[in-house]
Amino acid sequence: VQISPDRLVYRFAMRPEAKFHDGTKLTAHDAAFSLTTLKTKGHPLIIVQMRDMVSAEAIDDATLVVTFAKGRARDVPLYVASLPIFSKVYYASRSFDESSLETPLGSGPYKVGRFEVNRYIEYERVKDWWAADLPPCRGTYNFDVVRYEFYRDRDVAFEGFTGKNYLYREEFTSRIWATRYDFAAAKDGRVKLEIVPDDTPSGAQGWFINTRREKFRDPRVREALINAFDFEWTNKTIMYGAYARTVSPFQNSDLMASNGPPSPEELKLLEPFRGRVPDEVFAAPFVPPVSDGSGQDRALLRKSQQLLNEAGFPIKDGKRMLPSGEVFKIEFLAEEPSLQPHHAPYIKNLGTLGIEASLRLVDAVQYRARVEDFDIDMTIQRFSMSATPGDAMRAFFSSQVANTKGSYNLAGVASPAIDAMIEKIMAADSREELTVACRAFDRLFRAGRYWVPQWYSKTHRLAYWDQFGHPQKLPRYANGVGAPDIWWHEAAKAAKLEQAK
Repeated sequence: VQISPDRLVYRFAMRPEAKFHDGTKLTAHDAAFSLTTLKTKGHPLIIVQMRDMVSAEAIDDATLVVTFAKGRARDVPLYVASLPIFSKVYYASRSFDESSLETPLGSGPYKVGRFEVNRYIEYERVKDWWAADLPPCRGTYNFDVVRYEFYRDRDVAFEGFTGKNYLYREEFTSRIWATRYDFAAAKDGRVKLEIVPDDTPSGAQGWFINTRREKFRDPRVREALINAFDFEWTNKTIMYGAYARTVSPFQNSDLMASNGPPSPEELKLLEPFRGRVPDEVFAAPFVPPVSDGSGQDRALLRKSQQLLNEAGFPIKDGKRMLPSGEVFKIEFLAEEPSLQPHHAPYIKNLGTLGIEASLRLVDAVQYRARVEDFDIDMTIQRFSMSATPGDAMRAFFSSQVANTKGSYNLAGVASPAIDAMIEKIMAADSREELTVACRAFDRLFRAGRYWVPQWYSKTHRLAYWDQFGHPQKLPRYANGVGAPDIWWHEAAKAAKLEQAK
């Protein structure tokens, strides 16, 4: 790639050996078509992140010129260069923006093989894949077929694993990890159990509160909801003490705000907003309270009651009322039955406050539709920022996407101060500038009380039938534990496993 002195024009030389799975060449015309189409017809989040791309033009088969707007975000060229390339000829006779079960034409190491909707999908390795010998690809994509089985319930999925219906599993449920990996194959070594450290940013997980709804507009109400969740009891009783409390969207990284007041560098970014943001932004950042672990910490519940009363949410006949005179109700939306035990004690505490809270379980299709329409009161969201956050911050926290259907900004964060910090993050020219901007952002976000923070783990819990190998030292920035991309099949182990049946 050649980059203009002003870094606004990128001239890409296409690899001559690149081709699609049908054998046709992958050219600059396909790349220009793909980028132009994604900018106009892609997912709303893709459109937002491509806003600084002005044009993509094929000069000839081998040359693609991409032009960006002046003042573009730092990450946009890298983001654009990472997007998939589609066949222009293939989509000349097909609609790009309509759903279909027809297998799309790709150019990667795998192509879609057999599948059954809502049951499974198989990816078949492309035998003569054009990029197999490129340095970044050597030693990767080692399986002829990768099959993913779909389950609606984690407990049922676990039973499928013990029955060898699939061979590799990362365990996300601490209860199952602590109590159910004592089956015969795990005891005799046919199933291997590993705990792998995770040094990457753990990101954010919590119940995000939809501040677009009037009943959640007052931050005192949101803080009352935070106080009502007893993490210490939940972790000890339901999750076997396997987790630590999340407090920041940059959890487990050096981008978190310190426990003290802002540094002089942070203050330079925050001072213009003094008087327009909570005073605590200029003191120690907000941290969820630590309960007494009883499940119903009376002191914290009293504080919640006080906050609700101050916000104009009184108790009447034992029920918490909205300022409008309606009963205060909260619906938790979820698609995963295994999370019911985590909601139950929280809902009980909210009931103590007079709030009519309930959990609604829906299937994955309904869940996605409602979340994309922001048709929610509260729901669990988990995401991890990269070690170098950039343009993706807009998709989660910017007012630009607060009302963009399909965006990840579930809480409806719309703060000029937060928007300004996002711009500083995206414009940072050094690691030091980036760290300062992220820490300032962290203080503002925490002060907004946009979520009820949950928990995180510093490890990956793996279980797999003993017929695989993987690098002893995983790449620091691998996607999870690198499975299946950098794992491989070991025939001798597989044969031994068959003999042990």
